[in-house]
Formats: sequence, C-alpha cells, structure tokens
Amino acid sequence: MIDVEDLIALVRNYNPRCNADLIRRAYAYGRQMHEGQLRKSGEPYFTHPVAVAAILTEQRLDDASIVTALLHDTIEDTKSTYGEISRQFGEEVAELVDGVTKLTNLQLSSAQSQQAENFRKLFMAMSKDLRVILVKLADRLHNMRTIKSMSPEKQAQKARETMEIFAPLAGRMGMQWMREELEDLSFKVLNPDARNSIIRRFLTLQRETGDVVHKISADITNELEKAKIEAAVYGRAKKPYSIWRKMQEKDLAFSRLSDIYGFRIICTEVADCYRILGVIHQRWRAVPGRFKDYISQPKQNGYRSIHTTVSGRDGKRVEVQIRTQEMHEVAEAGVAAHWSYKEGVRSRNPFAVDPAKWVASLTERLDEGTNDDFIEHVKLDLYSDQVFCFTPKGDVVQLPRGATPLDFAYAIHTRIGNSCVSAKVDGIRVPLWTRLKNGQSVEIITAEGQRPQASWIDIAVTGRAKAAIRRSLREEDRTRFVKLGHELVRAAFDHVGRKATDKALRTAAKTLGLGDDQELLARIGSAELTARKVIETLYPELALASSDEVDAQRAVAGLDADQSFRRAPCCQPLPGERIVGITYRGKGVVIHTIDCPALEEFEEQPNRWVDLRWHSGRHPAVNTVSLDITISNDAGVLGRICTLIGEQKANISDLKFTDRKPDFYRLLVDVDLRDVEHLHKVMTALEAETDVAQIGRHRDPTLKP
Repeated sequence: MIDVEDLIALVRNYNPRCNADLIRRAYAYGRQMHEGQLRKSGEPYFTHPVAVAAILTEQRLDDASIVTALLHDTIEDTKSTYGEISRQFGEEVAELVDGVTKLTNLQLSSAQSQQAENFRKLFMAMSKDLRVILVKLADRLHNMRTIKSMSPEKQAQKARETMEIFAPLAGRMGMQWMREELEDLSFKVLNPDARNSIIRRFLTLQRETGDVVHKISADITNELEKAKIEAAVYGRAKKPYSIWRKMQEKDLAFSRLSDIYGFRIICTEVADCYRILGVIHQRWRAVPGRFKDYISQPKQNGYRSIHTTVSGRDGKRVEVQIRTQEMHEVAEAGVAAHWSYKEGVRSRNPFAVDPAKWVASLTERLDEGTNDDFIEHVKLDLYSDQVFCFTPKGDVVQLPRGATPLDFAYAIHTRIGNSCVSAKVDGIRVPLWTRLKNGQSVEIITAEGQRPQASWIDIAVTGRAKAAIRRSLREEDRTRFVKLGHELVRAAFDHVGRKATDKALRTAAKTLGLGDDQELLARIGSAELTARKVIETLYPELALASSDEVDAQRAVAGLDADQSFRRAPCCQPLPGERIVGITYRGKGVVIHTIDCPALEEFEEQPNRWVDLRWHSGRHPAVNTVSLDITISNDAGVLGRICTLIGEQKANISDLKFTDRKPDFYRLLVDVDLRDVEHLHKVMTALEAETDVAQIGRHRDPTLKP
C-alpha cells in the first residue's frame, strides 16, 4: 500500500501547492474508519481507497478529488456520516463523497424499468459535479484490476456491467486509455479463451515478423526528420479486446487483420499536424474512407486529432493519430482535463471543454419519451463515435456512427424529420437507411402530408429520432385508424343495404364492450376487429344472408342483363370501394374507383357513365391489386414477405423487381384479394415487418382498359 507521503509526492509532481495537510488528515481518517476491514483478497480494505487516489493522480486532479477517493467508501461502509466529513474536510468534499456513495448503490444492470431510473440518477450526479464520475471510474478500474479475489458469479456480473456501462462512459468522456483497459479487463473475465487465443497468435506474429512497431516508428521518424518537423512518435499494438471486436465486426480471421498497430505523432503547433499528414500520405498510400479530421471538427468531449490509416511496411495497415501536445493531454484526460493541475495552478488547456456544457449536450432531451426510449438513448450516446455531415448550406451536423439520413433530418428539426420522404447524399439519391460517413453532404427532401412510418423505428439510430417517430406514430395512428375504420364500416354497411349512422356505431360499441364509437372505428382500422363483426352484432340476419360467396361474374349491381364488366387496370377497384362504370363499344363496362384520375377524360361524355355498386356478401379472392414494396436486401427477406401474404389467405399472381440497389430492392407484387378489408389486412401485416421499408398500393393512370 502506498503510504501517505508517497501519495503526496505523486500529487506534488503536478501540483507543488497542494494542501498536503488536508491529504494527510483524510488518509489518517480513512485508515481509522476502515480499521479491521479486509478485502476479499485478505488485504486491508484501505489499500483500495489509496489505490483509487493514486489512479486520480495520474490524471493530475485537484485536492478535493484526491481526498474524495480516500474517503469514498466511508459513509457506506463505516460509521462515518456526511455531517462529520463536512465538518472535518469541508462541504465540497462531503458532497463528492455522498455523490460517489449514491452511485455505488445504483444497480445499473438491474431490470429495465429500474435501470432507466438509475440511469437518470447517474446523469443527475454527473450534472452536479463530474468529479463524482471520475472517482467512480477510478474505483471501478481498481476493482477490475483486483477482480480475481471475487466469486466467479460476481466477477461475471461486474465484468458485464463494466463492459456495458463504465467502459463506454469512460470513452464518452474522452478517457480512451481507461476505456481500453476496462474493456480488456472485462474481456479477460467474460471470454478468457478468446483473449488468450489472440495473445498467442499475436506472439506468434511477432516472432515471424520481428518488432514491427519499432520498425514503423523508425520509418515515420525518418520521414519527419527529412521534412524538418519536430515531433515524437509512439507506436503500440492494439489491445486484445480491440482486436477481437474488429474480428467480430468484420467477420475476419486473425491472419486477415491488418490494422492491428496504432501510432501517435505528437507535435507542437496545429499547422505541423497538417504538414505531418502530408508527409505520411506522400510516403505511404492512404486507405480510402479511413481519414477523420477531429481538429477542425472536434468531438463534444474536446477530443482533437487527425486520424488516418495507411498501408505501411510490407503492406500492413497502420492507424496514425496526429495531434499537438495540448490536444494529447485532453485526449488522455478527456473531460477530466478541466480539473488538471500543472505547476500548482489549474491547467489552462484551450482544448479542455467545460464539463457543465458537455453534460448538458449529453443529457439533452433524455427526459423525453418512455423508460425504454431513455435507456436506448443513453446507451446509444455512450457507445457512439461521431460522424460529421454537412447541410447543403455547409452547416455541420454531428451524429453517432451508423446514423442515417433520417437521423440527420431529425437532428435539424422534428418537423423536417416527420415530413422526410427521401435524401440525397453527395448529390445522389439514397434509401433512408443508408449509413452516413464523415464529410458527406446530406440534402433532405420533404413533402407536405408525409408522416413517419412504423418502419422508421428500425431505420433511425439516434434516441432523438426514435423518440420523435414514436411520439408522432402514437398521435397519428389513432386518427388514421379511425378514418380507415370509418371507410371499412361504411363499405360493410353498404353491402347489406344499411347506413353506418353514429347511433348504430355507438350501439355496436356498447354491445361489444368498447368505450365509444371512436374506439370501435380505431379497432376496425387497426385490424383488431372486423367490420363484418359489427354487422353480425347489429344485424345477425343480414350477416347470415350475405355470408354466401358472391359470384365473381355477377359481383357488380347496376348492369344490364347483357352487359359484362372488367376492372380498370389503372385503379384496380376492390369490393368495398365506391365505383362507377364507363361503357366501351364492344368491350362492355369498365369499372373505376370514384376517385380515379382516368375519369377526367370522360367528364364531357356523361352518356357513357353507369352508376354501379358491389353486391353485398363475401367476394372470392380473384381481384388483383398491385403493391409497391421496398424491402432490405438481406437473405430470406423476400421469402418472409411471400409467407406473410400467404398467411393472410392472399395469392401472389405476379412479381417483378423495379429497382435493385446494394442495400434495398423495390418490387411490384400482384396479389389476388377479396375486398378492400382483405387488402388492409395484407398491408398491415407487411407494414409491421421490420425489413419492409415502404409499402403502398400501386396505381398507374397510364394503363388503358
């Protein structure tokens, strides 16, 4: 265990004016409070708080943070109280210790509803004083370093919690070194065989190729010396977990991985960063799509650096990060750089962000939506890496990695997102589920009357977009279902020669145990209840009379005995829709829906119009309708679509692709249906399928009878 004078010496290395007496008193108090307590390893418990304090000295944190580390378990595990700590060490330290205690008691890996509330408390603690999280992260890091003494079950639980919560939180705060160590320590517990396998393969690779890191570092240094640029070059192999994750993401064997080495070049001036980039790209071939300029577009946590990947010695890919010394300090400490001390005064690093503003940006809009929305938003935000895209006017929009044009639209404004119909990326029209990349220009195309679709939930990535889509769907679904239900009921009542009056609907709702007629219509519109059921409820004798299947050759009422009819190919009318007939010499009567645009050419020929209606009863499934469907280009999707249609007792009579792209297909599917209610059931089933991006009824006014 580090003694108090050694700990003070660590603090004095970066803060010669530290309050040594305060640290001595906290050390003595903590030691006294934990006297007799042991860790699972058998060591005195106080070795843990001292180790946490030592970790914080590596980040050059202030006296209050160091003292908090020494006392962070006293309120929870000893007879010490908030009041006593406040009296002896001040209100600031007492607040910090109390904050860490509350965080320790949060069960972040608990059930979903409880987890949401605990996440809220976590972010509330962060908003009060971010140093609470810094102490908690150091506490978790030391616990993971010494996790072997715990039971296997406890090890697994702590490792999962660390991997899911604390590691990404450290990364989101800009403390990448801590994130990598926490991930690797968790990986060692959760998948030791995979980690050991990677280490063995890596050692074999080193024996075969020699010290690649030293060779590439020397190559880079040599090129910089030629260009007369002063800079330090540091190289390292990536952590086992980082290599394993890359293998999983890209589905590659270890032997096929190339960019497993990383190099940092630290210089003095910002201008030198871009000069160094030129030298690197001139000497080695850059890998397309692997360049990121976080200097001109820094991350929210203050991180600045240039990232590029090049094909280095022997064709091996190497990642190179270029930054100044001040940028490097922020890259190492992240948001913690705000509290860093140098020579006894708080470091005035121009790149360190204001923690209050950072937390505000992190928690913005997290209170919107349900608990599920909140957890989804928090976890996405913790795990996100940033991409920077541009509006057509050149404004920058920051989004998490994997974001789509839908996320871009909602990031601009909810109104833009709700009315989005398509997007152009770098001038090329793309599907809404396209993954955006750094530096792309995105133009959102909107249309009046457009509304969010249920399939958008699976397309959007950001919590803001998902919450807005769900909110809009909740508001609009009921209105849409009521309207559709009204049309279905009207058609059903027409079939049996009755009127769908408000009184009749209220009576049916009461008989069926529903709240009111609006609830009845909403359930019919959402396919939870059929219009036929309403007829059976009110007029059982009519429903029985109309239950016999209608003859397809005599499906229409209003024709002369010698007249035949055909459905117009332009609008493809269905039983249940209002129709009108147009007579053709030698062709009989062609039936159109009452709103078909093709009827405009007959406005001056009233003698050709015939007033028609569908016969009531159950029509056979012989009426073909074309559906315009856009589906994701994945294995098995088309098969599932066909199965869904079959499950609705509908037959596919024709299918053809109208557009093929790498990630989506658009196709026309001709389906044989009974009536408009049958059509609604088929479309509802397809719309609920995750891999169906869009679906609509295809009508072609250019088709002639």
